[in-house]
Amino acid sequence: DGAGQQVGIDCGETFSPVVKPATIRTVLSIALSKSWYIHQLDVKNAFLHGELKETVYMYQPLGFRDSKHPDHVYRLRKSLYGLKQAPRAWYKRFADYASSIGFSQSKCDHSLFIYKKDSHLAYLLLYVDDIILTTSSDTFRQSIISLLSSEFAMKDLGHLNYFLGITVTRHKHGLFLSQKKYAKEILSRAGMSSCKTCPT
Repeated sequence: DGAGQQVGIDCGETFSPVVKPATIRTVLSIALSKSWYIHQLDVKNAFLHGELKETVYMYQPLGFRDSKHPDHVYRLRKSLYGLKQAPRAWYKRFADYASSIGFSQSKCDHSLFIYKKDSHLAYLLLYVDDIILTTSSDTFRQSIISLLSSEFAMKDLGHLNYFLGITVTRHKHGLFLSQKKYAKEILSRAGMSSCKTCPT
């Protein structure tokens, strides 16, 4: 797995771009000002879509051992969860496909993909396997979702409601962003859910 990999031998760059909070706020502000629907999607098994550039071998896993050649290893063609280059390989795979259907990457934030052609305009934010999509029309949004779904296994989560630990609630004056759920999860992990509150 990833813990046994060595930089320069079976993995190189292992970073994956992370969307900036300011970019999220900007895209949400644009969508609100134009009264666009803000959609959320999830890519199933995102890291399994990545193509490996490096040569990576792995031991035969239990249940898949060749009794005639027990000392042989597998050469990986596609990425697996746990590989250090999995996030980068997935990101490149997605960026290449987004480019092929007409999106271009923002120079300010590589996790923001923009589509602009004729009257069609779309903003797509990618954070690992989470996607926020807002478009200039409902039919255009559905066509983009169809294109993405034809290439990747997608889960349609509908209207944006929870992203990067932020709960999003829509009301008549705009959006309300809250981290109450995220804070409760942190308290639960720390075993402090039943502690008394104290103003700070």
